[in-house]
Amino acid sequence: MKLTERKIETLSVDRGRKDRLVFDDAQRGLVVRVTASGGRTYLCQYTLNRQKWRVPLGSCSALSLSKARQAAAAVMGDVAKGRNPAAERKEAVAAERAKRVRGRLTLAVLIQDWARLHLVHRRPRYATEAVRALRHGFAKHLDRPAEDLDRITVVQALDSLGRRHKEKGAGTRSPRRGTGIAGRTAAYGRACFAWAMKRGTVQNNPFAELPFPTAVTKRDRVLSDEEAAAIWRAAGEAARPYGTIVRILMLTGQRRDEVAGMTCAEISEELATWTIPGTRTKNGVPHLVPLSQPARELLQGVLSRPAGLQRAYQDRRAKLPLVFPGERGTPFSGWSKAKSQLDSASGVSGWWLHDLRRTVATGLQRLGVRLEVTEAVLNHLSGSRAGVVGIYQRHDWAEEKRAALDAWSAHLLAAAEGRLTAVKVLPFSRARSGEI
Repeated sequence: MKLTERKIETLSVDRGRKDRLVFDDAQRGLVVRVTASGGRTYLCQYTLNRQKWRVPLGSCSALSLSKARQAAAAVMGDVAKGRNPAAERKEAVAAERAKRVRGRLTLAVLIQDWARLHLVHRRPRYATEAVRALRHGFAKHLDRPAEDLDRITVVQALDSLGRRHKEKGAGTRSPRRGTGIAGRTAAYGRACFAWAMKRGTVQNNPFAELPFPTAVTKRDRVLSDEEAAAIWRAAGEAARPYGTIVRILMLTGQRRDEVAGMTCAEISEELATWTIPGTRTKNGVPHLVPLSQPARELLQGVLSRPAGLQRAYQDRRAKLPLVFPGERGTPFSGWSKAKSQLDSASGVSGWWLHDLRRTVATGLQRLGVRLEVTEAVLNHLSGSRAGVVGIYQRHDWAEEKRAALDAWSAHLLAAAEGRLTAVKVLPFSRARSGEI
């Protein structure tokens, strides 16, 4: 109903029920909760990731309806921006409660301070994953004083974390997956406590010198031309957007999450280039990816941009941020299921999506592309682009990157269509290389 303050006063609860929720037609998300005892409270309810969340706004006797509508509008505005006010409030309350545990620094507060004071200067992706991993791995110990976290407790928590992830990933990934996750969590904990020791807030580091491997076994899987051709053909028959994502990965050599998170604003209007902002790259450096003709055709099919409909295309860029949205406009998920179906359709198994990136790099080398250009295509700052060379070498390799990706796309399509006879080494000029 459209709530009024007079209607709110007359609301009641049916006999046998504890409470009743009444939604306001005038303001989306605003709810009045009426209890059997006669209490009336304003709430803001919303759905995020298929889960209902509620934010208490105040008592109906203390807050006017107009103020409640303004508060609900503010909450819904935060939700539209990607925030979760209810979860943030719950976390803040838990953190404040944790601070009062025996008047000592709790693990939850230590992690929060580490993120706020130290990780803010680190790469955002590392900071987010470090905090998530520690809170997940030590969820049962967050309210404990950090000083009481001993080595035995840490080892038991990491062992349990490793077992859970091994069981969850059984049959889909390497058996070392659980050990690797436990090792990375141990590394985050070691860094967190080392920072706290330097500040004098804890005396010991229970994560120091733990026998957990932090390095994941390096993979060297490179798909053959025949395997890449089979996967390309199967991806063309796969359900959208997964099949298109795989083909873009094969054509560009970029990372899975970079392609899956591609936004319309990152694609130039003529579909010639894709600019990945530094906030979405692993090294924090913006990356320009020239798009070959096959890649442009794939994106044109996704974006539905017929010739002459420039205004319609611009409207789509404004209304649909993600190029490959999943359900309800959220980023694509369901990777494991889609990958299993692709393996069955292609007849190729024992590979990961990240192996496509290694396959592109190897293919470029086979085609005679210079190492510097290959690293520029992959947005790698190591190797030939590291150290002094990386500081003084300012050439962006834009033309060379486009020529390399055009050559690789032609090679891949020739393999997929059965036209490939032999690998041809292409003459890439050393001119304009910008070498020191």
